[in-house]
Parts: sequence; structure tokens; C-alpha cells
Amino acid sequence: MGHIVKVRKPRPVNLDLQTIRFPITAIASIAHRVSGVITFISVAILLWLLSLSLSSPSGFEAASNIVNSLFAKFVLWGILTALAYHIVGGIRHLLMDMGHFEEMESGSQSAKIGFIITAVLSVLAGILVW
Repeated sequence: MGHIVKVRKPRPVNLDLQTIRFPITAIASIAHRVSGVITFISVAILLWLLSLSLSSPSGFEAASNIVNSLFAKFVLWGILTALAYHIVGGIRHLLMDMGHFEEMESGSQSAKIGFIITAVLSVLAGILVW
């Protein structure tokens, strides 16, 4: 009994990352994952800040000074923006799980709408932080 062995033809490999163009739906999916990682990591930062503020009156003063610095405000704005995008992207994924926006055109439109909603929420977060 002889086995037939299929020989794979070498496929062309494009290693030039500048020529690869992801569809907006892929960008939205990758951004959703990245925002989830940022949100997860930020929980540790925010819990540390909460612990510092509750430790003592001087700890509260130290936490207040940290939060009032320009760098910390920028970080808080980034955390809120990542959280907003993760929530918006999560709602989009839940809608897709229910059978909506599964076609390429409607999926692209929902990704664009998600980015627009996140931009608006990001501006509102900036107003809240500053």
C-alpha cells in the first residue's frame, strides 16, 4: 500500500508590513483586544491609587497630587478612552453574535460607527479629566 504524498507548493510570502492593508473590521477587532489589555492593566494602577488614597490623610494628599499632574491626567484620559472603546467594541461584538452586522459592508459600517462613538466619548472623557 503506497501512500500518496502531496507536495506543497511554496506560497509567496509578503514580509513587507507597510504593504499589508487590513480591512477596517480587522483593525476594529485588534483595537478591541488591545483596549481590553489596557483596561485590564489599568485596573491594577487604579486599585493602587485607590489604596493609596484610602490609607491615610497624607496618602489621600499624595494620591490627589498624583491625579492632578499633567502626566496622570493624560494616562487617566487614555484609560477612559480604552475603556470606552472596549465597551463600544464589546456591544458591537454582542450585536454580531445576535446575527447583526455580519456582512462585510454592514460590518465595516458598524466598525466606523464604533470609532466615531469612541471619539465622542474620548472627547467627553477629556472634558471630565481636565
